[in-house]
This record gives sequence, C-alpha cells and structure tokens, in this order.
Amino acid sequence: MRNDLNKYPHISFIKKWELKNKTIFELGQCESIIRALRDTPIPPAYRKMLMSVSLKKGAQSTTAIEGNTLTDEEIEKVNEGIKLAPSKEYQEIEVRNILNALNSLLKEVTSENKLKTISVDLIKRFNYLVGKNLGEHFEAIPGKLREHNVVVGKYRAPNYQDVEYLLKQFCDWSIEEFHFKKSQDFIDSVIQAIITHVYIVWIHPFGDGNGRTARLLEFYILLRAGNPDFASHLLSNFYNETRNEYYRQLDKTTKTGDLSDFIAYAIQGYRDGLHNILNLIQENQFRISWINYIHETFQTNKIRGKTDSLNKRRRDLILAIPLNKKLNVEEIININVKIATIYQLLSKRTLMRDIKELIDLELLKNDGDAYMANIDLLKKFIPKKTKSTN
Repeated sequence: MRNDLNKYPHISFIKKWELKNKTIFELGQCESIIRALRDTPIPPAYRKMLMSVSLKKGAQSTTAIEGNTLTDEEIEKVNEGIKLAPSKEYQEIEVRNILNALNSLLKEVTSENKLKTISVDLIKRFNYLVGKNLGEHFEAIPGKLREHNVVVGKYRAPNYQDVEYLLKQFCDWSIEEFHFKKSQDFIDSVIQAIITHVYIVWIHPFGDGNGRTARLLEFYILLRAGNPDFASHLLSNFYNETRNEYYRQLDKTTKTGDLSDFIAYAIQGYRDGLHNILNLIQENQFRISWINYIHETFQTNKIRGKTDSLNKRRRDLILAIPLNKKLNVEEIININVKIATIYQLLSKRTLMRDIKELIDLELLKNDGDAYMANIDLLKKFIPKKTKSTN
C-alpha cells in the first residue's frame, strides 16, 4: 500500500479477523441447510411463491435501511408493475431498481452461468443499477466514482483521490485471499461476501448508494457460491430487522479494523434465515404428504359404501382443516366460503356426522370441545432423536 494511504488503518487489505468456534459451527450448519434445500423437491408453484417473497423482501429491506418507507402492499404493487402515487415515485424507482438488479443477477448466475470476478467495473455497474433513473433523489451520477470528500455521520470516508486505487487494491486482494480463481470453498465465499460488504462501506466509493451497492455485492457473491435463489433476501432482511445492531457492528469494526464480530453477527443472521426457510419448505412438504394421505384414505377406504358425493364432501372438509390448529364446531363450519356454503344448505347435524366419520377414519381427532387434524399419523413415521447412552 502506498505510504500516503496509511491514514486509513482499518482498510488494511490483510486478514484481520478470527472465526470463533461458534461461528465455525454456524457456518457448518449453513452449508448443511443449503445442501438440504438443494436436495428437497419443491413444487414449482411453491418455489415461485418463495422466489417472489425473497425478491420483494430483499428489495424492501435494503432500501428500508436507507430510509425508504414503502409498505409490503406497496412493494407488491411495484413488483406487479403498478405505478404508485406521484409523491412516492422516487421510492418506487429505488425499489424497482433493486428488483430489476436482483432479477438480472439471478438470470446471469443461475440461468446463464456467468460467474464474474469482483472488479472495479462490476462494482461501478452495481452502483449504476442501484441509482439509475432517480435523478435529483440520487446525489451522484450512478456508477461514477465520487469526486469529492464525504463524511457519513462521524465517519470520514477516504479522500476521493484515493478511492479508485483502494477499490483496485481491494479487488486484487479479495481474489487472492478468498481463492476465487482456484477452488473457493463455502466458508471462503461467505466470508468474502461479508468482507466485501464492509470494505465497500469503508471505502465509500460513490456519492450515493454505497450501502445498497455493498449489499447487492454481498448477495451476488453468495448467489455465485450456490446460495439458494429463493434465499436471496436473507442478509439484507436480517440487517434491516436488526438495524441498530447493524450500524453498531459497522461502527465498531470501523474503529478497530477487526472484522471478527461483524462476521459473527452476519453469519448468525444468515444461519437463522436459512433455518427459517428450511422450516417453511419442510412444513410445505409435510402438508403435501398429509394431503396425499387423505386422498389415499378416501380411495382405499370408501366410507361405509357411501356415495362419491358424500366422500367428496368429507374429503373437502378434512382438507380444509389447517395443521396444528384447534377449531371448535363454529370455526370449522366457517373455515372458508366453500365449506360454509355446503353446510348452510345441509345442517349442523350433518356436519357432526361428517366430523364423527373423520374421527373414525383417524383423520381428525377430538380435543375437548375442539378438533384437530390428526397429523400424528404421519409424525409417528419420523425417526425420533435418541438420547446418548454414553
């Protein structure tokens, strides 16, 4: 490094972090969860829903950190191409820029297999994607390195004359440190994503959009390393949900130059986010298995020789019962429009007969004055964890 750059001791381009045992364990969990997600068959419609949620949450979170106040409903409209009120036009463009950037990068990486090295040009491109069409609401020319000095809160960013050199140094160091051109493993890729995020915040190469650019780079590196496309929002969402801690961790690592705690903080959020997605997918898989079991029951066990219409009514009733939720008779009869309409034309006595038949088939169980789907039928086939005898 040039001598005149020693005034930025935190920007050292050396490995100034240690992975704690807890962090190493959580990284192992992340890799295992990702492997499980890859190996789990996901119905196309459910996968499409996960992708839509991921993109919208990612766009909302990374812009919300910077002050964008669009609601979930407004983000949904932006995603559907619906124009918002003129007073919210610039916020709409901010979100749309991120949505378009995420979609473009997803296509490049997952469909076209374009895996690019982190370079000054790529960083500039990401900032352009973040800031285009924002006009006076973006305090810089998108994609152009700043030509003035800036202070962000109490942080004085490097002199603008040093920015391009610092970026080039970072890109060269990052390639070597994280073995991108050799055999980059999972841990290297995750740490590179987080370190890149912090270094872009430190160098602050642009007049505006540095945080969004940093988080977009973080997303890109994780995606490039095999992060599930429907989990693209995880870190941005975590930073937004823990915004005060996010800024506290950035401030602390800036003062010390030690990235250990920020890495530990980010990986814990990444692990928790992956775990939540795995739970959602497993719950959906369980729901599919339960639905299949219901259909099999009605195919192999015609209810006492009753008519197909009767079987269909009772099958529709049990299919409408949510998993893991107790319902009384009134809640069951009003569970949805279809069920309510059916039993309005019949009687409550008919409903009670249908409930009794479902209990006899062990598809429904009675719990006091309430009823529940008897999913214990499927859970009993899941191996239980045994206690060690050592």
